[in-house]
Amino acid sequence: MQSSTVTGAFAAALMLSLAVKLWLATRQMRHVAAHRDRVPAAFAASVTPQAHRKAAEYTLAKGRFGLLATAFGSAVLLGWTLLGGLDALNLGLRDWLLPRYGAMAYQLALLTAFALIGGLLELPLEWYGTFRVEQRHGFNRMSLRLWLADLLKGTLLGALIGLPLAALILWIMAISGGLWWLWAWGAWVGFNLVLLVLYPGLIAPLFNKFEPLADPALKARVQALMQRCGFAAKGLFVMDGSRRSAHANAYFTGLGAAKRVVFFDTLLQRLSAGEVEAVLAHELGHFKHRHVIQRMVGLFGLSLAGLALLGWLAASPAFYAGLGVAPNLAAPNDALALLLFMLALPPFVFFVSPLAAHLSRRHEFQADAYACRQADGRALASALLKLHEDNAATLTPDPLYVRFYYSHPPASERLAALPAP
Repeated sequence: MQSSTVTGAFAAALMLSLAVKLWLATRQMRHVAAHRDRVPAAFAASVTPQAHRKAAEYTLAKGRFGLLATAFGSAVLLGWTLLGGLDALNLGLRDWLLPRYGAMAYQLALLTAFALIGGLLELPLEWYGTFRVEQRHGFNRMSLRLWLADLLKGTLLGALIGLPLAALILWIMAISGGLWWLWAWGAWVGFNLVLLVLYPGLIAPLFNKFEPLADPALKARVQALMQRCGFAAKGLFVMDGSRRSAHANAYFTGLGAAKRVVFFDTLLQRLSAGEVEAVLAHELGHFKHRHVIQRMVGLFGLSLAGLALLGWLAASPAFYAGLGVAPNLAAPNDALALLLFMLALPPFVFFVSPLAAHLSRRHEFQADAYACRQADGRALASALLKLHEDNAATLTPDPLYVRFYYSHPPASERLAALPAP
């Protein structure tokens, strides 16, 4: 493998993926703008022209912001790789830390410095998205103080969890020879399974308050539904999502005996008991069809393939040189290999994202059909209409944009498969 081949393949994937992203985004914006003044006939009786225009304006604002974020992200990626950013960071830390503190400290410092610099570069965009785009359209409820507190807690938690995992992976890479990727994959899978068990009770409460569902009638209705569906959970909880956003949601979290059902308080404020039951029945449909397990198995399988590919690439000097980094000659390249692979992979993976989106939309249709059998399909349709309006989701997305990106079917397709509310 020649370094010029690596450079050419990466540059082509990066430029082509950027061009396709920008093309799709502008298609979406043009399509939404062209249809913002007329409510689709199927929704004329249930969606007001004002709500339809509000959704269109929100979609256009997110689209404009997305164009900026996409271009900025591609520029940063190019800076880290072919323009030498990662190489300069590596050289500085290696010459400073390696002689004094050894290989492990140097590599952990490289991973940490990369994460911190990357986070700082993204910070202005995150701030603008929250306090300009979301706030301007009435969705943000976070104060700057809460936003900064979340940022600090997230950073500290990332360090507490990420550094030990990184040290374990680097240790495995150093001692396991050519099959390091197989042992590293096993450690990564085990870590994720443990995290799924610990997240509901230990991590999520660091950011939100969770209180037991207090409405006795709704609680009895939900428990009866779960019993019909053969689903057992550790508890039913209401999360204070309204502290941060006006968006509404409900979800399952945890694994095994640690499973929880969580409702956003904004969801309970907006939907009737029958609608809440129907939304939960949809989520139970994912459980019944084993969608979560299928996605986990798929993710673990893809991660195994990815680590095996990295195991092959990491042994080639052309992999490093082709991505703008001079490999270490007297120090380990393990952290460098991980960072380069993480940076180089997204432009290639982007082109298979429509397949993942298609599978996800199919799962949503299956979950909707299950909800109609276990609850009132008309209530589910009514709930979806309310949630689309409350979340300002456009009713007129560009069809090609939908096929490429949407993990959920657009409202027109989804409601067409449900009884009329």
